[in-house]
Amino acid sequence: MSTTDPIHAIAARRWAIALTLSALMLAIYLGFILLVAFGRPLLSTLLSPGLSLGILLGALTIVSCWILSIVYVVWANRGYDEAVARAVAAASTAGSGRKS
Repeated sequence: MSTTDPIHAIAARRWAIALTLSALMLAIYLGFILLVAFGRPLLSTLLSPGLSLGILLGALTIVSCWILSIVYVVWANRGYDEAVARAVAAASTAGSGRKS
């Protein structure tokens, strides 16, 4: 049973990261949608000819999705994959010692 403890800890950490990033994306997207629904005069403010605040915030909403995806991929490549490899190695070492 002790070989599953690191695996559960890794899975819990992955869920925490995934839920945090999902909550951030939901807040960004919902904030933009609410601003579109209730803040049209603000979004129609021209920042420069042909660029309104609404267009800029819409583009930033899409870019934020890319950034959060990149954050997850970097975390997974640097932390998650290494932790899984260590847990698998520990499990296989412990499993080979049990065989009689």
